[in-house]
Amino acid sequence: MANIVTNLFIFLLATFLGLEVIRRVSPLLHTPLMSLTNAISAISLVGSLTLLGRAEDQLSTILGGIAVVASTTNVVSGFLITDRMIKMFKPRAPVAANSITLPVFLIAAVTSGTIDVTKQGFTDFTYLIGAALFVLSLKWMNHPKSARYSVWAGEAGMALAITGTILALYNDPVLAGKTPAFGYICIALAIGAIIGYPISRVAMTAVPQRTAFSHAFGGLAAGLVGTAEYFLSIRPGQDLPNSINTGIICLEVLLGFITFTGSLIAFGKLAERLPQRPITYPGQNLVNLILFLIAVACAIGVVVNPMQSALYIGFGAMALVFGVLLVIPIGGADMPTVISLLNSYAGLSACAMGFVLNSPILIIAGALDGSSGLILSIIMCKAMNRSFSNVLFGAFGKAVATKALGEAKPVRSASPEEAASILSNAMSVVIVPGYGMAVAQAQHKVKELYDALTKKGVNVQFAIHPVAGRMPGHMNVLLAEADIPYDKLVEMDDINSDLPQTDVALVIGANDVTN
Repeated sequence: MANIVTNLFIFLLATFLGLEVIRRVSPLLHTPLMSLTNAISAISLVGSLTLLGRAEDQLSTILGGIAVVASTTNVVSGFLITDRMIKMFKPRAPVAANSITLPVFLIAAVTSGTIDVTKQGFTDFTYLIGAALFVLSLKWMNHPKSARYSVWAGEAGMALAITGTILALYNDPVLAGKTPAFGYICIALAIGAIIGYPISRVAMTAVPQRTAFSHAFGGLAAGLVGTAEYFLSIRPGQDLPNSINTGIICLEVLLGFITFTGSLIAFGKLAERLPQRPITYPGQNLVNLILFLIAVACAIGVVVNPMQSALYIGFGAMALVFGVLLVIPIGGADMPTVISLLNSYAGLSACAMGFVLNSPILIIAGALDGSSGLILSIIMCKAMNRSFSNVLFGAFGKAVATKALGEAKPVRSASPEEAASILSNAMSVVIVPGYGMAVAQAQHKVKELYDALTKKGVNVQFAIHPVAGRMPGHMNVLLAEADIPYDKLVEMDDINSDLPQTDVALVIGANDVTN
């Protein structure tokens, strides 16, 4: 019970820290932030490596191997594509601020006796450094100039977490002096890296579906590790697991499997392999509620009597189905909110894994990821005039009756020649990009227009709506890819006051967010 209270305290502190850090992240970098936290959520690799390294029985070895492959894929693809995106934001300059934060933090921890670097505590030491680097990696996302260091910090933090886990296996009491299954670990890590690299090379227009696909890997890893831990706990000859641990395992599996199947559906919609329109049917919310209540009842039955493995299997199956039903009624335009929410679920499933394995680094990294997804979801909901409760309870994709505001104004058509003349005579132009620009991959043509206008002395800015595209900040990445200076990318709330004094507003595939 003492460990649960301590871990809960760590979780709360990490969550508040994450909320404080994430809300300071520049809106310019919301898409790289999503990819970065997606990679950090793959901290489930720590639990996966522990499970595979112990190789206690055939089932746990198979599930652990799949989980390591899935987590490694997430880590490799997430950090590599984040690095690609950050490099697009130019110019970059060295960052000096906060460079002494980590050394001071570590020196204080060592000298106070919090960690012991001479014995088994060396693993804790690597975890401590890793956790601090994860925090700094998010902190440095507050400006494009420092974001490059953010990727390095995240990669170093993950490397230290993996190193600490490998070291811990040497002294793992479960192994009782036996050699860990390092052969299996090396094979699984290699397979994950081989899969992850090509995923990181997708076009910038395909970043939303890549992110959704990566969320699926993270959720799968958490769900499989939880499943393996459950079946290991009910092996013959073992003491019955306590109800608290069993309940946390059920929570981990629920969040993991919902994230897995929900993310696959999101991927299918974004990649246009499934219909982008909302798929609805009469009584859909009631069906979802009943299924969820049945899943909860099964989980309670497992907590009361952990030996009811059939109930557990039914619970896991319903969690997988619930993930599908949660996302199919969501239209393509709502995907930014969905991806953010799934990101939060992936982080919380890693947190739950940390409670099960008594691993603070899992709890800290998972809480940071969960905080990121929560804040980005709230930002997306606000930008779409949707309440957060509306999102949580599955009212996606529904048409909302709205009242037309303001006076009706005449619409005037113009030929391309007339439009060019208007632009050339303007002193200030605001370009409003949207998903249509992404589909047409027209960002480079937009850059040509930007160059032509700025050479004539026209002040050109870009108005960025938070949900333009298919994930938070998607337009910023596409325009940065075309080498448009990031100081010309202005957020919606900041640009609205400039529009009355603007000569021309050019809307490119963004009728939805403009309306």
